[in-house]
Amino acid sequence: METAIGDAKTKEIMKQAILELLQDRQSEFRRMILDAMEEIGLANAIREGRQNDFVDEEEIMAILEE
Repeated sequence: METAIGDAKTKEIMKQAILELLQDRQSEFRRMILDAMEEIGLANAIREGRQNDFVDEEEIMAILEE
């Protein structure tokens, strides 16, 4: 005999599971969210910083050798 759970029931079960995880592990989720926000900020800063052309490696080496 096959047991089938409807989409609405599955969605409700998933919601409950996620809510329980969020409540039980608040500090871990907070840390993950903060880490993600830092990564997004870093990615945005890198993207903004890439507006200019890159400096040629030979030019850098010439400056360092002086």
